[in-house]
Amino acid sequence: MSPAGCYIRKGSSVQQMTLQMIDNLYTGRIRNSLRNIPSTRVGKHTFAQLKIYYQEKGFELNNAFLQNLDLYTQNNELNYVAYLLADVNSVSIKVAKYEGTDKCDLIENEEYGFCSLIKATKLILDKLEIENKTFTKITGDAQRLERRMINKTALREALINAIVHNDYTREVSPLVEFFSDRLVITSYGGLVQGLSKEEFFNGRSMPRNREIMRVFKDIELVEQLGSGMHRILKAYSRDVFSISENFLQVSFPFEEEYFKTTQVTTQVTTQVTTQVKKLINILDNEMSREKIQEELKLAARKNLKERYINPAIALGLIEMTIPDKPKSSLQKYRLTEKGQKIKQENDTTEFKANSLKK
Repeated sequence: MSPAGCYIRKGSSVQQMTLQMIDNLYTGRIRNSLRNIPSTRVGKHTFAQLKIYYQEKGFELNNAFLQNLDLYTQNNELNYVAYLLADVNSVSIKVAKYEGTDKCDLIENEEYGFCSLIKATKLILDKLEIENKTFTKITGDAQRLERRMINKTALREALINAIVHNDYTREVSPLVEFFSDRLVITSYGGLVQGLSKEEFFNGRSMPRNREIMRVFKDIELVEQLGSGMHRILKAYSRDVFSISENFLQVSFPFEEEYFKTTQVTTQVTTQVTTQVKKLINILDNEMSREKIQEELKLAARKNLKERYINPAIALGLIEMTIPDKPKSSLQKYRLTEKGQKIKQENDTTEFKANSLKK
């Protein structure tokens, strides 16, 4: 397995093979190599997380569970697939966030892993669900259309493909990166040997890691029909893919309408005080001054008007139901469309953040 021991004939001469040539030849001859590589973990392996996922899908488990999933080498040792699916391992998938369009200013770097690859995948999917924000687009018919920064289906397919088809033999994990204008998912290994680019884009299913694919299919994270590529290309062009000899990268640009909405929202939220935020959060349909004061648990009416209602009206976040008679005893207050948007974003972010913690 080194140039000193591997040679190739060229014409009438014999030359040493390069390391890359040796790797390519070895990969081509040894199919599903993860199955043949012993686990690198010393000590007992447990699979409580994996078993829970199978039981949730209605599978009845027995003592042959691990053998049925091909988690042993020919020497009856737990293999590298077992290592990836075990409750504890050293594999981690990084999710990074940068302030700009390059990697100069890192503002967030989280790791999802050191656990079953299935659990790590689900945690990252939850993270992406939070980060992939929803915004409202006004159509020509004055209708409100809810959109995501990135097509939700395409994003899910790209992440799972990166995890399932990653080449783990070099102990390199997939990487997820957020920039100010795009999301990039990178997996190691390039295209599977024997699969052309055209076949790849046509959705030909040729799994690099057959055992991992089988587990993901069992728990319904993947279909193994090549349909994932069709779902991605239904929303984006082939240009989002960048394929090299060693890496496969997909880059999803954020929706252009999202930037316009974000600019408006950012300008408003930077002016919103804590008191106005509280008012927006408790305002439901149309509410009277007395009801608002009760919900906010305020004793002084003057405090309510000066610090809550008036600033919110000035920012265009709430409005009067009877604007022509501001002092009417029947006066009530309600959220404007701008106020509803901010409340919705706050509620969604808080709910998803709490769910992820649980």
